[in-house]
Amino acid sequence: MRFCLLWILTVCGGFASDLLIGPEELQKQLRDPKLVLLHVGTSEDYDRGHIPGARLVVLTDLAPAIGGLRLQLLSAGELRDKLLALGVDNESRVVIYTGNDSVQSATRVWFSFEYLSRPARLLNGGLTGWKKRGYVLTGEKTSFSAGQDLTVKAQPELLADAMWIESHRQQEGVAIVDARLPEFYSGTNAGNMPRAGRIPGARNVPFPSLLTADKEFLPVAEIERLLPRQEIAAYCHIGMQATVVFFSARLAGRTVRLYDGSFEEWSKRTEFPVEVNQ
Repeated sequence: MRFCLLWILTVCGGFASDLLIGPEELQKQLRDPKLVLLHVGTSEDYDRGHIPGARLVVLTDLAPAIGGLRLQLLSAGELRDKLLALGVDNESRVVIYTGNDSVQSATRVWFSFEYLSRPARLLNGGLTGWKKRGYVLTGEKTSFSAGQDLTVKAQPELLADAMWIESHRQQEGVAIVDARLPEFYSGTNAGNMPRAGRIPGARNVPFPSLLTADKEFLPVAEIERLLPRQEIAAYCHIGMQATVVFFSARLAGRTVRLYDGSFEEWSKRTEFPVEVNQ
């Protein structure tokens, strides 16, 4: 019985240990030559102070505006080139954190690695958690060389487009999850979209509900209670907040997709219905 309990704890904790790293553990690994630490933010917050050894990543470098949509996934080849330019290679141990409290920026960058079948972890609590523990920051830019060899394998099954959403949104085994705040989900606030409301039948799991007040991810048991049991297709405004739901679903071992075009695309395409609270 004791062996079985230990096995369960090891397996259940495996999802989190593969995807998250705490400040204490990261602090011990800063001298690891294989560590590639990515600071997601702007040059201004990077220069104000970043974790020693971190390299700056501007979100739109990995997810630019394409086809009239503000944030879109690049092709596998383009993403691979971007990661090589950041010094990522097959031996890299990648840790990603946000330079502010925008957890969704870090999870969006992480999704690029997930899509390419490349392992990467998030710093739980981000730079704020690092600073709260009194760990050192630096304003010095990190010098590094480009990666030479990076094997990638695209996972298109992690994505959903508008037609997939339309054809699956009423299926019993699929849950469409809206990661936006309730005012946008209800249609009270259009959020500068062509139409207010939500994808009909979508369930609202606001992305902050999956995080603590310190911007750390909830324990897996709490995440499991918040997320539907079915296969999840997550969306938000532009495909950014939804990656918090995607990441949380992965922590819980769920099958999940990202609707990259999100409500920005859905609300533009008048052939698709929207729903508002009456």
